[in-house]
Amino acid sequence: MPIDPCDLIKSDSKLAILPSTFTRLTETINDPRSSLSDIGSIISEDQSLTALLLRLANSAYFALPGKVETITHAVTVIGTQQLQDIVLATSVMGMFKGIPASLISMQEFWRHNLGCGVAGRIFATFRREANTERFFVAGILHDVGRLVMCLTLPDQFSRVLEFSRKENRLLYEAEQELLGFDHASIGGMLLKEWKLPTMLVDSTLFHHDPEGSRQFYEETSIVHVSDIIAHALELGSSGEHVVPPPKSSAWENVGLPLSVLPHVVTQTHRQFEAAAEIFCPAGSI
Repeated sequence: MPIDPCDLIKSDSKLAILPSTFTRLTETINDPRSSLSDIGSIISEDQSLTALLLRLANSAYFALPGKVETITHAVTVIGTQQLQDIVLATSVMGMFKGIPASLISMQEFWRHNLGCGVAGRIFATFRREANTERFFVAGILHDVGRLVMCLTLPDQFSRVLEFSRKENRLLYEAEQELLGFDHASIGGMLLKEWKLPTMLVDSTLFHHDPEGSRQFYEETSIVHVSDIIAHALELGSSGEHVVPPPKSSAWENVGLPLSVLPHVVTQTHRQFEAAAEIFCPAGSI
């Protein structure tokens, strides 16, 4: 009997809704009567999130002359839009517990997705995008469907892994062949269920086939190319054992001259470890 990926999402109540911290933060940010103090109070209730934001505000990413010691100051430095995106990413990173290392290394998985996010943010900077952090979040979320598979179909996914390696097939192709769908499709369904922005849904759903997104094909192409860069630089591992080939139209859709690519690769390699120390330090996942 074919597996319905929608049923997998609905079968796990923990996957149905995003953590309350993100939901409450979004509501507060969108409330014109709220203050930075209100936002800071929500963040302060989560000790791990508080520590992460303080590390971020004091990192080379912002390069401030003085030390940021309070969460209210950190919110001021980071900005509410970037804060919302960062809390979304860290909220999702904290949702998936109990996945056996025999299926996937969580540390390596999030390092790969983080590498994709770092590359995406650098591409967005070259494109002079108004919100570069949204590309960072898109990179972090793009493979989340694979974790849904590991949680809800551990035995079937184990066979997918074995088949992929034995037959030297791309992992997402093995998913499609053995399960009838891949991690991109179930990831896109999950983000849609969470009512996240369409750009994030599309860049997850179509990150192996950017042309599938009619509205956000440029943004999805950036995630596609960033994913390949993260694989090529061996920044963590999503479970894939080979570097996926790029789609022929992807670079054209990115909308940058080819001369930019070596700079993106160099900067991604340079910035990655600093970002990993902030978002997924060794032993934290």
